[in-house]
Amino acid sequence: MLHFPLSRTLLAIGAAFALTQAVWAAPSCSPWSSSQVYNAGDYATFSGKTWRASWWTQGEQPGSSQWGAWQERPASECSPADPGQPSSGVPPEPTPTVGRNVGSYFTQWGIYDRNYKVFNLVKAGGDKQLTFLNYAFGNVYANGQCGMVTRAENGNGDGGDAWADYQRAFAANESVDGKGDNWNDPLRGNFNQLRKLKLANPQLKVLISLGGWTWSKNFGQFAATDAARKTLVSSCIDLYIKGNLPKDQDAGGAGAALGVFDGFDIDWEYPGGGGLPTNSVDPNDRQNFTLLLAEFRNQLNALSTQNKRRYYLTAAIGSGVDKIRNTEPAKYSAYLDWLNVMTYDFHGGWEAKGPTNFQSNLYRDPAAPVTGDQVYYTVDDAVQTLVTAGVPRAKINVGLPFYGRGWAGVAAGAKGDGLYQVATGPAKGTYEQGIEDYRVLVNRSAKQFVSPVAKQLWTYDGNEFWSYDDPATIRGKLDYVRSQQLGGVFSWSLDGDDAQATLLKTSAEVRQDAATAAKRRAAAAAAAKAKAVKK
Repeated sequence: MLHFPLSRTLLAIGAAFALTQAVWAAPSCSPWSSSQVYNAGDYATFSGKTWRASWWTQGEQPGSSQWGAWQERPASECSPADPGQPSSGVPPEPTPTVGRNVGSYFTQWGIYDRNYKVFNLVKAGGDKQLTFLNYAFGNVYANGQCGMVTRAENGNGDGGDAWADYQRAFAANESVDGKGDNWNDPLRGNFNQLRKLKLANPQLKVLISLGGWTWSKNFGQFAATDAARKTLVSSCIDLYIKGNLPKDQDAGGAGAALGVFDGFDIDWEYPGGGGLPTNSVDPNDRQNFTLLLAEFRNQLNALSTQNKRRYYLTAAIGSGVDKIRNTEPAKYSAYLDWLNVMTYDFHGGWEAKGPTNFQSNLYRDPAAPVTGDQVYYTVDDAVQTLVTAGVPRAKINVGLPFYGRGWAGVAAGAKGDGLYQVATGPAKGTYEQGIEDYRVLVNRSAKQFVSPVAKQLWTYDGNEFWSYDDPATIRGKLDYVRSQQLGGVFSWSLDGDDAQATLLKTSAEVRQDAATAAKRRAAAAAAAKAKAVKK
């Protein structure tokens, strides 16, 4: 348990109060001036309307471009430059917030079998919970460049889905703003939905995530030399940041996707090996990973200087100590805005015969049947390893799985709960063996258990064992993030949540201060108890 001096506590209370006031003080709206510099979040009035800048701008007239820096906002969002008489109304008590990250991944392929579109995020109110969203994934091809193709992935790492990215036409009833795509619009598909999402949520940063489990094949090869790194990074910036998409299916063209992405999330799985056996691995991956991130940062900074916009660079990293030791955390983190630590998939159906175990436990359980590096497969061990290695706490985001890992044919064991028991194989999942979305698992009737030591939920029905997070276990992780003064949380992935975005909304509670979170939790518990008594 952490203990803080009284002086620090008082300072924290004062800071929280000041931040609360800042949250509720309406920004000033002065008439727009062509000579004034406006930063992201600044307001101005023009032609009788209220406008907010989405990024740095000077001289751009509000309303002059649909995709420009200025977005029209309700007049109620800001006050006149001369406020006049104060309002007699009393604003509602705000929820004190802190500047932690709340992110998630939107999957390119989720629009198919899962039928999850950007529209679904908005419909559930999840868009208001996020500070960043990563689009998964972009591929790095055998020519050492980012690119766009429509080709089914057959295991060679050369697939892609340009049709889903920017060519598919979304109808009005599945579009973020209720307006359908035209057949010849230069930007359609998921990218256009993300653009519309950003217009409605100027606070949201959208990043393209490169690689992932399936498309990390070529990182090792093209991170190995300075020339290859420069070519790779330049091609990715041209495609995703400058938005120069290949013309295909009456879509694309120069600048077609300009403004959709605010930066890159590098998901190389993994430097030094441990990913797919077909991935290229170089003996110098450890250093080359750092150099690749440095090249991304250098080229993004150069572009930022040129167009006065900030670009973000993050990385999704393996949480196992065996993965972390293959990199240089203190060095590469200097180039990143934050790290998304994939604190999940500790155990799963690839261990087909068991023993069953947790997939995202917060702490170690001394009773767990693990040895070697697997002893340290916990959220806490991943965080402490990174901090010890020199990563600033504020740059660490803890990963939350919106899915479970499971086994079938599981023996009950002495306690009858199926934990740490042998199995006959991975449990059947809707889309893949051994894995199931939270939205499915939450509706099952299996008995639930929670480890008081590992702080992880599991269910067991006499045959199947599933380990996953629910709102209660997520809140335990949020408490951990607060106590460790970490950067925030992220999740994989949005399409695994239920239709109400329950897990995402729970995740966003990390932006509440500890006192508010505890107060709300107590109120919810009291309400639940009262409801139970009535029954």
